[in-house]
Amino acid sequence: MSRIGKKPISIPKEVEVKLDGSKITAKGPKGELFMEAHPYVRVEIKENEIQVSAVKNSKLATSLWGTTRMLISNMIEGVLKGYEKKLQIEGVGYKANLDGEGLILMLGFSHPVKVNKEEGVDFLVDKNIITISGIDKQKVGQLAAKIRAIKPPEPYKGKGIRYVGEQVRRKTGKKVASAEGA
Repeated sequence: MSRIGKKPISIPKEVEVKLDGSKITAKGPKGELFMEAHPYVRVEIKENEIQVSAVKNSKLATSLWGTTRMLISNMIEGVLKGYEKKLQIEGVGYKANLDGEGLILMLGFSHPVKVNKEEGVDFLVDKNIITISGIDKQKVGQLAAKIRAIKPPEPYKGKGIRYVGEQVRRKTGKKVASAEGA
């Protein structure tokens, strides 16, 4: 039994959810998202709630049950409120600028790094903070991870790109040889 899959999903008044066979569509004030449900999972809309259940009694069906429920819940929250991730740039001379179709990062390489904007995802740059926002949680998180992977924070000086609030474990570096043996 899936503890997450058993919970019903309530549909807010601003969001319209349609079920066409195994295709689920959520439409709200921010936009529209859709997904295909796996054949092992049954999705039912009753009044203003969505109920997800497993069709088969197998490990795969149980796994997909909880996953499908969370994906539908994330779709509804995305079209209602949206998602955002914030990245912080640390380092002297490191900066980010908006370009017409993406983001240009100067991170100490011999060339600027260009990150193209994906459909449904927006960038906002404020000093050393990059905000990535959109209605699809997976796209926002994937693009944030892709940007962070360009120059992850290094452990000695902490330079690089990190999530806002992320703690980077710092190393001490080379230690001066002690004069005990002299």
